[in-house]
Amino acid sequence: MNNGIFKIPDPVNEPVLNYAPGSPERVALRAKIEELRSRQMDIPCIIGGKEVRTGKTAVMRRPDAHGEILGVYHRAGEAEARAAVEAARDAKAEWVALPWEERAAVFLRAAELISTKYRALMNASTMLCQSKTAHQAEIDAVCEVIDFLRFNPKYMEQIYARQPENTKGEWNRAAYRPLEGFVYAVTPFNFTSIAANLPTAPAMMGNTVVWKPASTAVYSNYTLMKIYMEAGLPAGVINFLPGSGAAISDAVLASQDFAGLHFTGSTEVFRSLWKQISANLETYLGYPRIVGETGGKDFIFVDPSADLAPTVAAILRGAFEYQGQKCSAASRLYIPVSRSDEFLDALAAEIASIPMGEITDFRNFVGAVIDEAAFNNIQGYIERARASGRAQVLAGGRCDSAKGWFIEPTLILTQDPRSETMVNEIFGPVLTAYVYDDRDMEAAYRLVDSTSPYGLTGAIMATDRLRIQRALTALQNAAGNLYINDKPTGAVVGRQPFGGARASGTNDKAGSYLNLLRWASAVAIKENFAPPASWRYPFMSSED
Repeated sequence: MNNGIFKIPDPVNEPVLNYAPGSPERVALRAKIEELRSRQMDIPCIIGGKEVRTGKTAVMRRPDAHGEILGVYHRAGEAEARAAVEAARDAKAEWVALPWEERAAVFLRAAELISTKYRALMNASTMLCQSKTAHQAEIDAVCEVIDFLRFNPKYMEQIYARQPENTKGEWNRAAYRPLEGFVYAVTPFNFTSIAANLPTAPAMMGNTVVWKPASTAVYSNYTLMKIYMEAGLPAGVINFLPGSGAAISDAVLASQDFAGLHFTGSTEVFRSLWKQISANLETYLGYPRIVGETGGKDFIFVDPSADLAPTVAAILRGAFEYQGQKCSAASRLYIPVSRSDEFLDALAAEIASIPMGEITDFRNFVGAVIDEAAFNNIQGYIERARASGRAQVLAGGRCDSAKGWFIEPTLILTQDPRSETMVNEIFGPVLTAYVYDDRDMEAAYRLVDSTSPYGLTGAIMATDRLRIQRALTALQNAAGNLYINDKPTGAVVGRQPFGGARASGTNDKAGSYLNLLRWASAVAIKENFAPPASWRYPFMSSED
C-alpha cells in the first residue's frame, strides 16, 4: 500500500573505473571477454516477455576480427512486429496502473545490477560486438547507461511534482498520463547507452515500447533486455525486435496505436520515417510525438589565442575516440593561418603515434569501424580527397580490411572549405582541417556556421575571454552542445543534456527532464470547492 509521498534517491554520476594493469575490474573484464569468446550466442526476439525464434538468422561478428563469430540472432519481420504491437497494447493497462515509483524501481534496480553483477558483461559484450576499447565501453555501456537509469526516474519525479497555482476555493492539479498508444524506439549501433535510453525513457513515463535495435549491436542490446527482465520489467512493456528496419517499421507505423517515435540514426532514415508517419497520420488516434537525434558534422574552432597542448589533446580525442563513430565526433577543424604550421605539425606527429588494433589488446586507442559497408564508405572519402587535387592527407589514411575493418586516424588538409569531407557526415576517423584568415574573424565564424546542414556539437578553443564570447554568440545556432576548451564529445547525463537542431534532430535533450516530457501528455484538473449556485453575474443587476 503506497500512501507516502516518495522521493527518488538523489542520483550521482556513476564513477568511471580505469582498468589499469592489475586492477580488479581489468581482471574481471578480461575473464568475461574470454568467456564470451568461448561460446556463440543464439539471440531471439522477445515479444510479450517470451523468446521468439524465427529461424531467419543473421551472423554477429567482431568488427576488429571479422573472422570471429559471436553468434546469431533471429530476425523479426512483419509478423513479429505486429505481435510486438499487440503485446505492447496488452501490457499497457497494468503498466499504466502501476504507481510511478514502482515503475521507477524497476529501472533503479537495473542500474544497480549493471553497476555490480553485470558490469563486466556489459563492457565485454559492447567491446566485442561494437569494437570499443575498455575505456569507451566503460563510459558508454556501464556509466552512461546507469546514469540514464538513475537520473531519468528523478526527472520523472520532478515532472510529476510540477503543479499549477491555486487560489481561494479551488484546487488545480496536473496529471501526466502516458501517450495514448505505444512508442517505437529505433536505436543505433554506436552507443549502448542510447540503446538503453530510447526504450526506457518512454517506459518510465508509463508507455509501452516496441524496440528495434541496430543489427550490429544486437549482441550487447540483448544483454540490456535480459537485465530489464531480471530487474522486474513486466512482460510486454518493452518488446525486443532485431531485424529488418523496413519490414518492422512498415508494420509498426501502420498501427492506429502508434503514438511516438524515439529515434537515433541517420538523417535519411529519420526523414523517411517522418514521411511515413505523415502519410499514415489519419490512421492514428492522435498526433504522434517524434523525437530524433540524427547525426552531425561537428567542428572544432581554434582561435588564435588557443593553447597548443590542450587543443591538440581535445582534437585527437574528439575526432578519433571510438574511431570517430560518434554523432558528436569532431570531423571539421578550423585553424588560424597565423598558427597553422604549429598546430598542423603537432597534430600530424601525434596522430602518427596513435596505436590501433584489436580491442582485446588494451594498449590500443582505436579499434575497427563497425562493418564492411562503413569501411568502404569511409575509404571512399579518403581516396576521393587524395585524388581531388585540392586536399592533402597529412597523417594516416591507410585502410586494411584483411582481419578487421581498420582505418587509420586520418587528417586531411583542404583548400576548399566546402569540400565533401567538410560537409558530409562520414562517421569514421577522418578529420578535415581548413586554415582560415584570422584577420577577418567574422567571416571565419560565418563559414563555420554555414558550412554544414547539421547543428549538433562544436568546440571553441581559446583563452581570450572576449574572443570566446564573440565565438559563442556567432555560433549559437551551429550546435546544440557547445564546448569551451574541451572536445565536442562526452556529454554526461544531468550535466550536459544532449541534442542538436537543424539536420541533427529535434533537440529534445537526452539526459534531462525535457526528453521525458515528450513521453507524457498533461491533463489539467480544476476542482471548485465553492461552486456558484446561480448562472447570473453581478453586472447583470438592474441599474440604480
